[in-house]
Amino acid sequence: MVVGNPPFLGDKLMIGALGESYVDTLRRVYDRLPGAIDLCAYWHEKARAAIEDGRLSRAGLLATQGIRGGENRVVLERIKRTGDVFFAYADEPWVLAGAAVHISFVGQDDGSQHDRTLDGRAVASINANLTTGLDLTRARRLAENSGIAFVGDQKGGPFEIDDKTAEAMLAATNPDGRSNSDVVRPWATGLDVQGRPSQMWIIDFGTDLPENESELYEAPFEYVRERVRPQRIGLRRGRHAARWWIHEEPRPGMRRALAGHSRYIATIRHSKHRLFAWMAPESLPDSALIAFARDDDYAFGVLHSRVHEVWARGTGTQVREVESGFRYTPTSTFETFPFPRPKDEQCEVVAEAARDLDRLRTGWLNPTGSPGADLAKRTLTNLYNARPSWLARAHDLLDDAVLAAYGWPADLSSEELLARLLALNLARSEERSER
Repeated sequence: MVVGNPPFLGDKLMIGALGESYVDTLRRVYDRLPGAIDLCAYWHEKARAAIEDGRLSRAGLLATQGIRGGENRVVLERIKRTGDVFFAYADEPWVLAGAAVHISFVGQDDGSQHDRTLDGRAVASINANLTTGLDLTRARRLAENSGIAFVGDQKGGPFEIDDKTAEAMLAATNPDGRSNSDVVRPWATGLDVQGRPSQMWIIDFGTDLPENESELYEAPFEYVRERVRPQRIGLRRGRHAARWWIHEEPRPGMRRALAGHSRYIATIRHSKHRLFAWMAPESLPDSALIAFARDDDYAFGVLHSRVHEVWARGTGTQVREVESGFRYTPTSTFETFPFPRPKDEQCEVVAEAARDLDRLRTGWLNPTGSPGADLAKRTLTNLYNARPSWLARAHDLLDDAVLAAYGWPADLSSEELLARLLALNLARSEERSER
């Protein structure tokens, strides 16, 4: 039996702390696991392999509570396939290097332990997301939802610029007459969803513009050469250093999907409130956002409904404490969500309710005829924290329209909604496999 406390280190911090060579070797040795998992997850997989081989009877290890979701959860799913989780605390406060974090305890064996304990209670079983009862980890990604939701662009350096700098660049000339508006564009961040418009811009040479063409955009290129190149050369090797003028993860798939849309929907990946907002097509979404390649009010309405929020909270993972919100992903959250298949008139009712919600929110955020209004306090976060009666009513009307589109009653509990959505997800995935 092994009991231990593996080191906590997020996947994005591993190269900086451990070195690229070590991390590359670790991921190569454990190539059966996703590459983007936290360091502590490897210890859980190592224990699982030892138990499967008969070299160990059981193990109890700590993890960040993020092990319950995203790619980290693959480790727990592998434990469930070859053995089982017989003991767990899903969410416990912990102090690490002076910072308050939340962790999970996971006890695993070969499946021979008959009793199960979750959060100090006896349970019949423990799911791979460290819940009991309805097992949402069974949900499958639906082909009909693919190619729509994307994590935003990851810049990998100080490519962002303020309004004044952008204005100067946009007014500058270039040797062959090109306009800097080709590579200087508005930058959409979490503030643009939950707060006030950020008025930030970003230098963006796309996904593969060669260096000799990029440098013809003189002012933007020189800005990036002076500020971004030293960081890329000093901290990275490989393609990120060699193509230092290109964003680290420019998301070509997202760019192709958003092209041609008159607008797109965005939500924040980690958020207390599951808020959705419209973004202008020229705005480049940051990696803090999920961008949806949909420009119709119907899609906005379904996404902002209680039905989708219940599913998002059930399939997402907690960020820290419950009050601070949860994580939304394009794969496990959006691509598993079964949209309704409404009649045309039901679709229009949802769209109309969505337009009303957006109209009222916009009117509150940017009031006309009120010169004394404190605009700094008029943010969607503050609005949803207060949740005035008109906002609650607008959401109730939207929820009723979406539930009617499913053909479901309006008074379903969250547990009943999750059960119906999971059944619908599995039925849809079965439809696909039978074709």
